[in-house]
Amino acid sequence: MKNRIQLVTLTFFLIANLSFGQKKIAASDIMKNIKEGKTISYNNAIIEGVIDFTFMKEAMVKLQKQKNSWWSSDTDSDNKVEKTIANNISFINCTFKDDVLAYIPDENSGYTFTASFENEVIFNDCTFERKAMFKYSDFDRNTTFKGSRFEDDSTFKYAEFKKDISFEKAFFKASAAFKYTKFKNYVTFLNSVFKETASFKYAKFDKGVSFQNAKFEEDLIIKYTEITGDFNITGMNVAHEIDSKYTKINGSEFNKKHLLKRTNKTKY
Repeated sequence: MKNRIQLVTLTFFLIANLSFGQKKIAASDIMKNIKEGKTISYNNAIIEGVIDFTFMKEAMVKLQKQKNSWWSSDTDSDNKVEKTIANNISFINCTFKDDVLAYIPDENSGYTFTASFENEVIFNDCTFERKAMFKYSDFDRNTTFKGSRFEDDSTFKYAEFKKDISFEKAFFKASAAFKYTKFKNYVTFLNSVFKETASFKYAKFDKGVSFQNAKFEEDLIIKYTEITGDFNITGMNVAHEIDSKYTKINGSEFNKKHLLKRTNKTKY
């Protein structure tokens, strides 16, 4: 009887430790640290609250003050308000319970708020339970979303990755948008899974891309896509349609038959 009680006690202790293994962090604390210029580094944490890299509320206050001014250094002709994040950003094995936003189109004001990143950005083995919006973001240094899960809508449309970038083993539950995205260095989607349509329309890969063993469970759109360098599709699987109209590989028109055969050839 005593041994059984000890076993039950130990079991509850282990469950409790597993439940509280991930510490909870308020998004407001992270935002405060970003504003103060601190290095952002979190491991094994649950992030509660919206992460707004655009700092839209503060930008709106500034815009209100400049309302009667004819010129603003932070706003372009398309009413896009850009924020530059100078901090190093690192989230490893973190769960984001709410939106992570580097792009906010505000219908009320007519402004679009965006954020770009000057230094290293790491989101490894993270789970985005809500939206992950990085439209128009520039990533100046090495960036990785390796092993991360996107449970809701995600967009990297018009984003530009200037250094190394990895989406290895990434999981996209909803539609993934990489339309007009620019990859200046080699990028890998090795072993990634796309549950819904993935669009790389008009994307540019300057130094190659790997879709090795990537799984597209609906459509793959690479229309007007330009790829220079290696194009690794070994083991890639596309369940439905592949739109490769006007796609170019190393300056040559892409032959869709090459893709459908899924050969072991990695260069075209």
